[in-house]
Amino acid sequence: MGVGPVGKPSRRYPERPIVGVLAVVLRGDRALVVRRSNPPMPGRWGFPGGVLELGETVAQGAMRELFEETGVKAEAAGPLTVIDTIDRDPEGGIRYHYTLVAVIGRWISGEGVPGDDADEVAWLSRDEITERNLPTAPALLPLIDLVLARRKDPSCRLS
Repeated sequence: MGVGPVGKPSRRYPERPIVGVLAVVLRGDRALVVRRSNPPMPGRWGFPGGVLELGETVAQGAMRELFEETGVKAEAAGPLTVIDTIDRDPEGGIRYHYTLVAVIGRWISGEGVPGDDADEVAWLSRDEITERNLPTAPALLPLIDLVLARRKDPSCRLS
């Protein structure tokens, strides 16, 4: 693995998968989403998230990333799912490999303003995202569907 900014290991062409976290926060039928400003997937809409830091739980990491990227505070309500994101270059080399843990967050405060790694922040419904034909991270719509389905389960308290 190469060395990136400030002496940190580069996330491109990693030696092993990198653990990332996503914060999945809804208010009503609207999800808090960000338009990413940095690789991977710059310009695409997705859930706030980033790399888990040493010593953090996935819940702590997801809520930290949420606040850093949007200024929104939420309480972690548990894991939603795990996603593998693997991007290969034209020669078949692994350019990026993330194992992402999506964590459900219960909104506490904040409307959302772009912070680090976010160009825009919005509360959007699934229909608004598809009607506007927004470029999205591959997992965005499936995660919205999954969290909405979980909310319909009376044994889950996700509101």
